[in-house]
Amino acid sequence: MKNHRTVLALVFILSVIFNGTISSQNSSQKSTNMVRHTVVFKLKYQKNSPEEKEFINAIMKLQVIPGVKKFEFLKQISKKNKYDYGLSMEFDSQKAYDEYSNHPDHNAFVQKYWVTQVEDFMELDFEAFK
Repeated sequence: MKNHRTVLALVFILSVIFNGTISSQNSSQKSTNMVRHTVVFKLKYQKNSPEEKEFINAIMKLQVIPGVKKFEFLKQISKKNKYDYGLSMEFDSQKAYDEYSNHPDHNAFVQKYWVTQVEDFMELDFEAFK
């Protein structure tokens, strides 16, 4: 039963992220290699703690890294899963996403904050279904 709830929670998260739509392309539309990078996670710290506030301030700085588009930091409102937060961003291409992933500011954030302060997470990287 617990796995069923986890699957339902994941489906709900994805439907919120994708706004309940699946984009399709026909031959007259230009092909895109857009990548949507999404992470849901739970911090080790209590909500509204100084550590949580510091983490949020740090994560918000990721949106200025070159290539990041449609940056969204999200707060979970459902009690159907264990994750408290979500982060979603888009990139024009796999290359842009790879450059973000290897950017010194992203790597510094991962080492200083992510590795030390995130209790659990799930990462989802998608490109448009063609």
